[in-house]
Amino acid sequence: PPSALLRIPGIEALIIKFDIDFLKTERRESHFLLQKYGVCENLRKLEITGVSCRDVYAKLLHRYRHILGLWQPDIGPYGGLLNVVVDGLFIIGWMYLPPHDPHVDDPMRFKPLFRIHLMERKCATVECMYGHKGPHNGHIQIVKKDEFSTKCNQTDHHRMSGGRQEEFRTWLREEWGRTLEDIFHEHMQELILMKFIYTSQYDNCLTYRRIYLPPSSPDDLIQPGLFKGTYGSHGLEIVMLSFHGKKAKGTKITGDPNIPAGQQTVEIDLAHPLQLPDIENLRDFSELSRIVLEVQEQVRREEQERGGGGEGAEGEETAAGAEGTTQDKAPASQPFVLPMGVISRNEDYPRTCRICFYGTGLIAGHGFTSPERTPGVFVLFDDDRFGFIWLELKSFSLYSRIKVSFQNAQAPSREAFDEMLKNIQSLAT
Repeated sequence: PPSALLRIPGIEALIIKFDIDFLKTERRESHFLLQKYGVCENLRKLEITGVSCRDVYAKLLHRYRHILGLWQPDIGPYGGLLNVVVDGLFIIGWMYLPPHDPHVDDPMRFKPLFRIHLMERKCATVECMYGHKGPHNGHIQIVKKDEFSTKCNQTDHHRMSGGRQEEFRTWLREEWGRTLEDIFHEHMQELILMKFIYTSQYDNCLTYRRIYLPPSSPDDLIQPGLFKGTYGSHGLEIVMLSFHGKKAKGTKITGDPNIPAGQQTVEIDLAHPLQLPDIENLRDFSELSRIVLEVQEQVRREEQERGGGGEGAEGEETAAGAEGTTQDKAPASQPFVLPMGVISRNEDYPRTCRICFYGTGLIAGHGFTSPERTPGVFVLFDDDRFGFIWLELKSFSLYSRIKVSFQNAQAPSREAFDEMLKNIQSLAT
């Protein structure tokens, strides 16, 4: 019986020692668990807040561990990039936004959409951060491992005293860094107004699907990853560059009413490098067009031969030659200039490039109607920048690497990454 146990000499000291050892072990375990999720606050600070390490782990980090990482919100054709991270004693969902058009080399912008933390009552509290009136009541539902949803329970906090006009002006300054009067292109004004009306109806009640960063290989032309690129009147959009053997793919993480998020915006044929003409002839659009269309016809013939029973000698020779080219990571640079008549949102593109490849770009009408892949030129400038000339549109897109270290974003396997790409494309379609 406990009463008899307490009469044993020295038992009280033994019990106290056991309690101290147990607490030390618990603290060490809790320290390890917190460090696993990047929480560096010391135990004393936690004790001052009245929250134990075990509570932080069990009721916050462990419970919401499945939402850490990168996500794409389901916002119709527009998509987005959400990064959920542990920040101190908070879990915060940051929405990453491209810099203002057309400054592709500027750093990404970001704003908080929600946060989760522990209050004194020791239960996790979800707060919506959308709007300009501070944190307010929200809710998170983890649908499954790779999908979750957020809901704002006080959407009146998103409203402004000046009504929709004030909300639109504020959104325009944040999204585009200018006023509507500064945008003279009427079609661009329509696209901007359409995006505001469409996206604002969600009120931060969104469903998110997990995305992974592309896996890399020593044979890749450059490091794969996320890039921000110019898309004419649609502004800057986020594209994921990934490598798949003799192909490279640019998949939209954010999109527009013509080519929605999730679609493959460009495909680069690494088996068909292009030899650009000298700088004077390169200024002639018809000369570049002739070169590209000749390669397009060559690709078409090779595909027909493969379909008829295997690669011909020409196809094998081209692939072998391309292998040597793509493995050379530092080819000599060559002068580069856009042909006359090709429109570029950003005239500050590099004037030298490393190598060019034949590629195709996806174009479509409004609402992703009549989509088709059209020929173009992939231009590699350096490790962090590339471009694409859309032959049919006479347009040029410039892409710059997003230099952010995203945590919990690596694919568990190559198969998992390929499956993710397939899923977001099928959802977009």
